[in-house]
Amino acid sequence: MKKDFITVNDFTAVEILETFRLAQTVKQKLKDREDYHPFAGQSLAMIFSKPSARTRISFETGFFRLGGHALFLGPNDIAMGKREATKDIARVVSRYNDMIMARLFNHEHILELAEYATVPVVNALTDFNHPCQIMADMLTILEHRGNLDNLKITYVGDGNNVVNSWLNLAKLLPFHFVCACPEGFEPDADLVATAQNTDLSTIEISNDPKAAVRDADVVYTDVWASMGQKEETEKRIKLFQDFQVNDELMAATGRETYFMHCLPAERGRETTDSVMESKMSIVFDQAENRMHAQNAIMLKLAGLA
Repeated sequence: MKKDFITVNDFTAVEILETFRLAQTVKQKLKDREDYHPFAGQSLAMIFSKPSARTRISFETGFFRLGGHALFLGPNDIAMGKREATKDIARVVSRYNDMIMARLFNHEHILELAEYATVPVVNALTDFNHPCQIMADMLTILEHRGNLDNLKITYVGDGNNVVNSWLNLAKLLPFHFVCACPEGFEPDADLVATAQNTDLSTIEISNDPKAAVRDADVVYTDVWASMGQKEETEKRIKLFQDFQVNDELMAATGRETYFMHCLPAERGRETTDSVMESKMSIVFDQAENRMHAQNAIMLKLAGLA
């Protein structure tokens, strides 16, 4: 039976941890330049409604380095849900390729794509969630801490698709997650309630960033205005000014705390140069691990690990 990765909840907790171990193994194989090409003779269709440098580079390079061929399809090639029905695109692209990766605006489109595709579908981002990013993030935390025990992550900024994916992961793995955001920018309320009702993780929503970061192992942020929200930038700068992750906020944790950002960063807005370049910044390890986490996800979907 075909398996997709649309949210992190498509994997069990055991499969999530297996994926982290697999990612570390494959990462080492690539660094050692081993002759390891499990995707030899296979092709990956990459459908992009939303452009992204990191997503394209990490998927295309990762699939190529594992022996396969990745095909980029931009909005001029496939206009998801516009020029052609999504269910038709799903069935046609499946006939040519072994796997589909899609980075889209509308979450309903990724659900329809997965429903009608006959090959595994990987969600590389929608406006609702960003599961590959969170897998790379937790892999990075695991590498730096050595374990995920008694982990507190404080996200500071807009309660966006990244936060939604953290909430989904909190239903599978136990950790303390706090989202500190201005009033009116909280994450999806139903998802917050579901994560809280799971009784596995501690979930908090706060409008006080300094209180929220206290004792945090990780402080995480993202841009204040995502793609499709740029017309709100000036309004958001005023509303979010107290939520900048700067030296003062990092000091408010009261401990040595890792800093993470899913990139691209708008330095001087949601965070500062000094924090980005600090010894506790693991931003670029996090960016590298996008490729390794995604490789592991695709290997598991393909039944090759």
